[in-house]
Amino acid sequence: MNEPQQTKPDYERELRRAGIRITRPRRVILDILSEADSHPDAMEIFQRASVIDKSISLSTVYRTMKLLEGMGAIHRHAFEGGPARFEQASGEHHDHLIDLDTGDVIEFHSNRIEELQDEIARELGYEIVHHRLELYGRRKGGRKKK
Repeated sequence: MNEPQQTKPDYERELRRAGIRITRPRRVILDILSEADSHPDAMEIFQRASVIDKSISLSTVYRTMKLLEGMGAIHRHAFEGGPARFEQASGEHHDHLIDLDTGDVIEFHSNRIEELQDEIARELGYEIVHHRLELYGRRKGGRKKK
């Protein structure tokens, strides 16, 4: 298993192509999102943004995330027991392992899992068009919550 490689997205260019105006608050949010190396939720994005520009509201964050999601630039994940989290849509397919104690989201890719899913679908007479795999677990030996 290996972690997927992702390139830094250019959300501003994608929004401009769609004819959407780039305001200063929106630019701050886009920069934060493009630099994120995790799966931030709207509140995390808002907190980072408000340090840079106190005038940014949580509703501006939500509107921007909804725009990006609607354009297919980001994926929204509703991992069990937590707020919606976001990640860039570009990049290679990957799955997620969610640490129940820390909330950390670990991305991984397994050819064995992909092959097994294809085999199961074929045996049942289907072709997989899209799927998401989320594993929830605790690190062996335990770990303190954040």
